[in-house]
Amino acid sequence: MTTPEEPPAVAARNLCGMVNGLAQRIADHLRERAVALGLTAPQATALREMTGPMTMRELSERMGCEPSNATFVIDKLEGLGLVERHAHPSDRRAKHLVLTAEGAATRERLLELLAQDTPLAVLSPEQQYVLYGILKQALTGS
Repeated sequence: MTTPEEPPAVAARNLCGMVNGLAQRIADHLRERAVALGLTAPQATALREMTGPMTMRELSERMGCEPSNATFVIDKLEGLGLVERHAHPSDRRAKHLVLTAEGAATRERLLELLAQDTPLAVLSPEQQYVLYGILKQALTGS
């Protein structure tokens, strides 16, 4: 257990272990829900992050991976009829990734499944809000 009296290195190690453990539980949860839809975890992550038309670079940043990895995932989603590549409205070198009607429906089903029995369900909405703020501060430094 991390306490204010612990040496900083021990407290940091304990906290990192907890964050890693939570991240693993969230990843396992995503993987289980993805399988229920016939998707891989990276495919489910891409669908989850596609909140609207975006470039491959934008998607790869949201997924936390290299653009080449996102391209591989999108190729598979395109083959499943869930995503299409359209001409970018202002950059002719780029393509916009757009969900098909089936892709949007699959994304909605995925989001419903991800909301069920999430590892964060043990926290109240207020606690989740506080945790979000703390993690945002840790990640952005502000």
